[in-house]
Amino acid sequence: MKFSVMLEQLSGGMVKSLGIFVLTLVFSLPLGLLVSFGRMSKNKILQTVIKGYISLMRGTPLMLQLLVVYFGPYYLFGMRIGGSYRFLAIIIGFALNYAAYFAEIYRSGIESMPVGQYEAANILGYSKTQCFFRIIFPQVVKRILPAVTNEVITLVKDTSLSFSLAYAEMFTIAKQIAAAETTFIPFVVAAVFYFVFNLVVAVGMETIEKKLSYYQ
Repeated sequence: MKFSVMLEQLSGGMVKSLGIFVLTLVFSLPLGLLVSFGRMSKNKILQTVIKGYISLMRGTPLMLQLLVVYFGPYYLFGMRIGGSYRFLAIIIGFALNYAAYFAEIYRSGIESMPVGQYEAANILGYSKTQCFFRIIFPQVVKRILPAVTNEVITLVKDTSLSFSLAYAEMFTIAKQIAAAETTFIPFVVAAVFYFVFNLVVAVGMETIEKKLSYYQ
């Protein structure tokens, strides 16, 4: 196989990996915030349920979770699953997993805020919602950004776990080419792709962090 053809095929897989990456962030970041609210709720039942969910997501392998999401509807409810459900199952599995991690990051940031800021906002006439989104949340974002960056970088590499559902993202394609051509080059090219992808993400997140810095 010509190198140009191999590169074209791997580039197509990279686009699919990028799709998993973007959609996971789109759904898991806001879901993680909602989960963190449940985790900090004064309702003990809700708090216990959310704790169990976070513990389950963080305590079991992501690959296993993907398999459960994909095959669960068939084994539990007898529903037929097809190829069209594969990508949806991947996004659901990734979003649920990363939402649990983001929830704990959000919680640590929110609980680190001084109580005095809530009291000052109350005196100024802000509602609880206005206080959170206008005063607390912007500061929380700045505090948690390094931790979020670590998770985002991990997500780039975790997209390769989609191979467990036979989804042809970049790592799967690299394995297929390597097996067919008996060469290690596809893995080297895939590694370069992942490295560049991670580098772009790291630089982007660092730029955002600098813009949010009060001392710049």
